[in-house]
Amino acid sequence: MEKTNQWHEKSESFNIHDETKGAKVVLEWSFKHFHEEKIIYASSFGAEAIVLIDLISQVKPDASIVFLDTGLHFPETYEVIDRIEARYKDLKIERKLPDLTLDEQREQYGSALWKRDPNKCCEIRKVIPLREALTPMDAWISGLRRDQSLSRANTDFFNEDRKFNNIKICPLIHWTWDEVWNYIHERNLPYNSLHDQGYPSIGCFPCTQAVAVGADSRAGRWSGTGKTECGLHTE
Repeated sequence: MEKTNQWHEKSESFNIHDETKGAKVVLEWSFKHFHEEKIIYASSFGAEAIVLIDLISQVKPDASIVFLDTGLHFPETYEVIDRIEARYKDLKIERKLPDLTLDEQREQYGSALWKRDPNKCCEIRKVIPLREALTPMDAWISGLRRDQSLSRANTDFFNEDRKFNNIKICPLIHWTWDEVWNYIHERNLPYNSLHDQGYPSIGCFPCTQAVAVGADSRAGRWSGTGKTECGLHTE
């Protein structure tokens, strides 16, 4: 694996002034550089994900995608996955389940673990499953954008991911929220209908709320707990 500064230099080498702000050329380079069986997109099927899926399909129509199916997602999330599968028939979409069912988690840790210890719940239902999915991989694609939060402001196209011991590729780092939605509407892409109901960031239903217009895009995640990340993007 190359050193972090080398990946930063690679990130800086791409032209960010094309119509996709470098996203498509980053994807093209990534699918050429990493063996096709060693790169995967971990998708939330939120707004950024819809853009990435469309761009990925233009570069590699049969790319591999993993969705961390916690068993606690909104019905609208499962609905948009079905619509994506119908539109992009060649994509290989895996719905990755945790080792513990919700009943088994309740028996082992008590009811509503997400209320008492949301970090532990995220670890069981998201972090461990993603680690399992990424173990055979050299790189994974993520929809992080720099303007989503302060913790993501310095994200590069290519990032050494010490947590999962590979390279995290973030093609949309220079995109704004408005640009994401302009792309979705211009291409008439399917998206989660909860976005129209005040949910800019959508996770599991017990830990996701609608937010006021103009509020931070992640304000509705784990509201009132001080928690801002599920653990996938923190070391």
